[in-house]
Amino acid sequence: MKPRAVVFDLGKVLLHFDWMRAASKLATLSSIPAEHMLATLGYTHTVIQYELGTISSEEFFAHAREALKFTGTFDDFNAMFSDIFSEIPEIIAVQAELARRGVPTFIFSNTNELAANYVRANYPFFAGFTGYVFSFEHGAMKPDAKLYDVVERMSGYKGADLLYIDDLPKNIEAGQARGWQVILQENPAKTLAAIKATGVLD
Repeated sequence: MKPRAVVFDLGKVLLHFDWMRAASKLATLSSIPAEHMLATLGYTHTVIQYELGTISSEEFFAHAREALKFTGTFDDFNAMFSDIFSEIPEIIAVQAELARRGVPTFIFSNTNELAANYVRANYPFFAGFTGYVFSFEHGAMKPDAKLYDVVERMSGYKGADLLYIDDLPKNIEAGQARGWQVILQENPAKTLAAIKATGVLD
């Protein structure tokens, strides 16, 4: 069945990310070596709360400043913490072609306010989607069904009308359980072939 809308995860689907890149920059304003920062930048309780939107960017910065012994300003932190991305051009081109053909496209991401704002400001492709579902705006993270409900309400589609691309099996499985068509991103070429197999692209 040809899907009527396509839902993209952000990290490792449209954009690669590298936390070491952030840590190396943050370490220039800290007494802690970059490699020792990675545990704090990973999915700790505070990071999860931030991606759920239960703490503000300012509260997250206050925590990070103490945990990372960071001596810079909020603006310094924002620029360094968020500058972790690089484009996956093949998938970005797919989304642009879908949009050109009038197929609604959505971003569906576990992310935080600083990262979303940074990507919006620095990656022009980001403006080309029909809608955006971010964990921090809805108090839930994939694979929580609540966030999948938001996608269905926003898009106006359910079941096989939705094609969903993500790099994490547990997230894909939650979509598949709702009847969505799903693609596990392992590499861009394989994803492109799978998208074409649905009939939404030639």
